[in-house]
Amino acid sequence: MSSTSAPTTASDDPPITFYRLQGCPYCERVARLLNEFDLEYQSRFVEPMHSDRNVVKRVAGVRTVPVVVDENTGITMAESANIVEYLESTYGDGATATDGGEV
Repeated sequence: MSSTSAPTTASDDPPITFYRLQGCPYCERVARLLNEFDLEYQSRFVEPMHSDRNVVKRVAGVRTVPVVVDENTGITMAESANIVEYLESTYGDGATATDGGEV
């Protein structure tokens, strides 16, 4: 009698972790771009109260969201405008240059 077992993967976690707040338009802007670039990411919803966002404070040094941690590049970044610019330049078609474009 033989048995086969599927190998277990060391980690199934996507390389990008996205800290976000439910209903936050800035977070949705980042989520939309992550989906547009077809990037795998893990959403981590944070507490609505700033004072309860200890996990974000520990990771990024701020209590605001959105925050993206990209293990592909070693980047941890806050603020949607910065994140959008980073995602476009890192994962966008042809590493688009941003020169003060409109939001």
